This record gives sequence, C-alpha cells and structure tokens, in this order.
Amino acid sequence: MTLYIFFFFLPLTGHLTFVLYLFCFPNSQPLCPPQYAQTVPLPEKSSLSEAPKSEKTPPKPIVLLWFWPENFRFSFSDCKTLMDIDGCSLTDDRSLYSEADAVLIFHKSIKHDSSNLPPSPRPPAQRWIWFHVESPTNTIKIPGLENLFNLTLSYRLDSDILVRYQLFVRETPEEHFEMPRKDKLVCWIVSNNNPYTGTGLRTKYFNELRKYIKITLFGKAYGSFLKYEDYYPTISSCKFYLAFENSIHRDYITEKFNAPLAAGTVPVVLGPPRQNYENFAPSNAFIHVDDFPTPKELAEYLLRLDKDDNLYRSYFQWRRHLEAKPHFVLQNQEFIKPICTACDYIGKHNEYRAPTNIYKWYFS
Repeated sequence: MTLYIFFFFLPLTGHLTFVLYLFCFPNSQPLCPPQYAQTVPLPEKSSLSEAPKSEKTPPKPIVLLWFWPENFRFSFSDCKTLMDIDGCSLTDDRSLYSEADAVLIFHKSIKHDSSNLPPSPRPPAQRWIWFHVESPTNTIKIPGLENLFNLTLSYRLDSDILVRYQLFVRETPEEHFEMPRKDKLVCWIVSNNNPYTGTGLRTKYFNELRKYIKITLFGKAYGSFLKYEDYYPTISSCKFYLAFENSIHRDYITEKFNAPLAAGTVPVVLGPPRQNYENFAPSNAFIHVDDFPTPKELAEYLLRLDKDDNLYRSYFQWRRHLEAKPHFVLQNQEFIKPICTACDYIGKHNEYRAPTNIYKWYFS
C-alpha cells in the first residue's frame, strides 16, 4: 500500500493542530507459484503451523515438506502437541517454495530421473535436507543427487539432523522396577521376512534358533497380524524379544530395539557389533547374538535365565537411572519424529551449509 501523508501546520492560540490525510492505493501483485518439473498432481496443501506473529517476534523459518513419506499424513500441529516442537512453520504448500528456508525431501519418493524434485532456479540461501532412514542395503541410488543437499537427516550418529530413539536419564532414580507379567518366553514381531532381501541373515539365524527354544511369532510375515493397541502389551508379556535388524550397518539400530526396552522386556539383538549398541544403551540392557558361538548356545543361555530370576532381573538394573520412552506405532505416525526434528533443527540453526556428496558419506 502506498501512503501519501500531508502535514499542514495551522497556528492557533495555545496549540498546534496537525491535519493528516492518508490516501491508500492498492499496489499488490498476484503470487505466481513456480512451475514444477513434474506433471503429477500436487498433494493436498496444509496450512502453516505457526503462532500469530507480533512486531517484536521474528518470523519462524519456513520448512517445506516436499513429499509426504509413503503418503502417511499427520497434522503439523502434532509437532507441538506430541513432541513440544514449535520452532518453525511447517508446510506442504509448494507455492511457498521460493520463500522456504529449508526443503525436506524424502529420498524414496524421488523419481529415478529426478523429475519430481523442486524447480530451478533454487533460492540461493535455501537449504535442502536429505531425508532418509533406511539402511544402505535397502537404499536405491538415484543419479544426480550427489551434490544437491546441504543437510542430512538420518539414524546415523554423524548425520546433521539425528533421528533415533535414545534412553533418557531419570530426574530421580527409580527405586523399584515392577516387572510386567510374563507368559511367553521369546517373541518376535516381523512384517517382512523375505530371504532374498537384506532380511536373509536374520531369517537364517531365527530358523536355527527356533530348533532349540520356543518362539512366539506375530506379524504379517507369519499370518498373525498384531493390532497397534496390542503392540506394547504383547512385547511386555514376553521375557525376551528378538530385536533383529533387516541388515547390518553402523548405527542402524531401529525401533525394534527401543520397543522391548520401553516395554520392560530384554531385547536379543542382531545387528551391528555390541560396541555400537553400547553407544545407545548400557551393556547389561540387552543380549547380543554375537556373544554366543552358535544359536544353540544362545538358546541354552535364555533357558538358563528363564529359571534364574535374579540373573534375569540383572538385565533391568539400568532402569534405576535411565528410561526408554515408547515410540509412535500407528502407521500414519511413523514419520512424525523425523519431520518434527527437522523443524526443530532449522528453528535453531540458520548457518549456511554447502552441498555435500551424500552417497560418498552414506555408503562409506
């Protein structure tokens, strides 16, 4: 709006009168959204999740979610209500691309020819975040992405934006741990057990282990689908839970490990070496398959623990000073934590980062 202000000074007895004339003329222009490189329909738009601004409060940085991961949608207000994160304005409105401080791009949604990436020219100060939480074994290399991204969001400890489940120090020690009622010995919830993918190693180990100990199975892979509301109660009813990762890579320790810790069950892990696990949990919080020469000897040890209550309880001593918090289990909540964590990071960091070769870093 253009303002024309005229002041007339009229001398009067004892005071001075100011007469102000304001003339307002519209001078706005329509916002022209950028032209996209792809022809697929745009996703349904969500409004910005930001609080009303005041003149004294600087605007929150805009983080544009370019793809909804696996098309699982949630309300951006969940970042505040579920994780107490409110440091950015999250949106999926692509017409705000030129204004966005950062663009969050889910790797698995990128087409092989990169035609559905954001358009050029890219705003010079804008940061692109490579959003990927799969292991290298389950990652398809898309050509041309090597030097596009400024930031990485991953489970890896050396990511720019780290997304993983971790233990927390208790404000006051837990004096007594109430053991959940146990009516099953060893349990496993598994949805994908294809021997021709990265899951083949865990399938082989499981098939050998089940020869020597009873294992109760749940999940689509074995025709026994578990309702979401039964997830934690079921795990807590087992003495041991098979936290077997689908592939073995540094830091690739997923919610499969967090679930039994949060439920009050001892995880039996198959994944990266024990030392890597001990970056995330005390050594006496879990049992690693590598500690035993064969699956048979692991089974014998689990059967021994089943009969020795004091020895079994020793795997919960860590709970006096540490706690594991349950993670989201509903399907549409799967990506709340990484998306909200990206918002929190951008809200706290505005430094420039040059693009890096993500593949050289990720596959090293």
